[in-house]
Amino acid sequence: MNLQTYFRNHAMNQLRTVEGRTQGMPPRAGSGFASKLGGLGLLLAIFLAPCALTPQLAAQGLAPETLLQPPTSSWPTYNGEYSGRRFSTLDQINSQNIGSLTLAWRFRANVTIKSTPLEVNGILYLTTPDNVWAVDGRTGRTIWHYHRPSAGDHIGHRGVGMFGDWLYFTTPDAHLVSLNARDGKVRWIIELADAKLGYFSTMAPLVVRDHVIVGVSGDVTDIPGFLESIDQKTGAVQWKWYTEPRPGEPGSETWPKNSDAILHGGAMTWMTGTYDPELNLLYWGTGNPNPVLAGDVRPGDNLYSCSIVALNPDTGKLAWYFQPSPHDVHDWDAVETPTIFDAEFGGAPRKLLAQASRNGFFFVLDRATGEHLVTAPFIDINWASGIDSRGRPIIKPGYAPRPDGALVEPASDGATNWLAPSFDPQTGLFYVSARRVFSIFYLTTTGKPEGWAGRDAGLWANSTIRAIDYRTGKVVWNHELGDGESGAGILTTAGHLLFTADVDSNLMALDPATGKTLWHVSVGDSTENSPMTYELDGRQYVVMAVHDELFAFALPESTVRPRH
Repeated sequence: MNLQTYFRNHAMNQLRTVEGRTQGMPPRAGSGFASKLGGLGLLLAIFLAPCALTPQLAAQGLAPETLLQPPTSSWPTYNGEYSGRRFSTLDQINSQNIGSLTLAWRFRANVTIKSTPLEVNGILYLTTPDNVWAVDGRTGRTIWHYHRPSAGDHIGHRGVGMFGDWLYFTTPDAHLVSLNARDGKVRWIIELADAKLGYFSTMAPLVVRDHVIVGVSGDVTDIPGFLESIDQKTGAVQWKWYTEPRPGEPGSETWPKNSDAILHGGAMTWMTGTYDPELNLLYWGTGNPNPVLAGDVRPGDNLYSCSIVALNPDTGKLAWYFQPSPHDVHDWDAVETPTIFDAEFGGAPRKLLAQASRNGFFFVLDRATGEHLVTAPFIDINWASGIDSRGRPIIKPGYAPRPDGALVEPASDGATNWLAPSFDPQTGLFYVSARRVFSIFYLTTTGKPEGWAGRDAGLWANSTIRAIDYRTGKVVWNHELGDGESGAGILTTAGHLLFTADVDSNLMALDPATGKTLWHVSVGDSTENSPMTYELDGRQYVVMAVHDELFAFALPESTVRPRH
């Protein structure tokens, strides 16, 4: 270990946890040289650390142009980059050498990890509700830890957004926190919504230029959903777009007149959207309308609930919308990733958007105009009688919730959920973690329904990976994951690999062309996040969470040849 490396490690290990607690980390494994230096090392560090650390710290920030590029060596935003494809161009780990994959390091958070870490300049940024960690991407050692206890729903957390030297973190009490990425210190904290009304936030913000795009969660009470753009420097609100139109605005006619239903309609913005820099459009999915499961008090399509919307990031103005589940009565959010890619369709190049939605249908749209192109079921469903002229499924009579129960497939958890899909440009296939799940939907309220007006009782479920031809919506291959509901998302790479996990505590790599298992390892617990990958010092890492731990895998160092 050279002096510069030692001084860098020494300084990083002395960074303090925000809230005033010392995080003093032990020396790196194999750094006996540090203890031999003793007091002399500390004196040298005091005098020489500025020149040793300045280049490293100066490089820590995220260059804005990185967000516009496909993920190569880094993973700078929730989905890797703006498209939501979760496809990495890294290929050091590939279908030929996957059998040599080994554990490089592991990190324990002591609370279930549902987030996807970011990786920028060798540092991983990881979240759980109330917590952000900066972790060394080579060793898994903690650099700093930010902890902010809060009230609100602690259902899970998806991750941070980043721009320059700043991180953006949403909280269970519906606040947005801006942290310094170098040391975890707070720059500012703002309130997004009043947690006492039932709002909270779990999503990873999406940063577009000086806009930090954030959404909210909450459907226990009848509150309106919205997206908000926050100035990344000051925390000031730039614009707010409500998921229900105001009375008299376009779309308000899809709610009942002479009623306040539109003002309490839910449609939360739970998850991170995508962005097309060329069209300058955001794409976002919205949640179910309120009251949940009870549709009689809100007749109509209930726009813009259960919709995919395109918004101008500079103004928040709606460009177009598509509604996968009009007048939803099954809690089938349409918040699943609106994945964007350019590809051939109908013999011509098109700008496409694809979503595997919670209701069990796969949709393909023209993302410039919102034109519907494909609607097809990607899993077994029993509730739809066909497709209407706008490409939307039509519910069969008798499949809405009722007091004596209605047997429906899928359940309210959906045929998929927040689990990240992937699109692989090498195969031209769209991949989704899907479920066959039956449930009986009941209406349980009397009088005016509010919040959750019913429940569904799950009967049976199993999980599968489905590979879908985006041109037709047909399933090309199917890989069974076992009985139960999988919580793992998907990553594809240029190494001809698809990473995910099954319901039996196995992390897996599949052949994305066929679905054949190429590698698996039993880790003893469940996975509820989505994989990511990055490269440091010429070595590729693949990271997945298992319960409350991050596992980082790589090829043995002796087999890795640095890139030149």
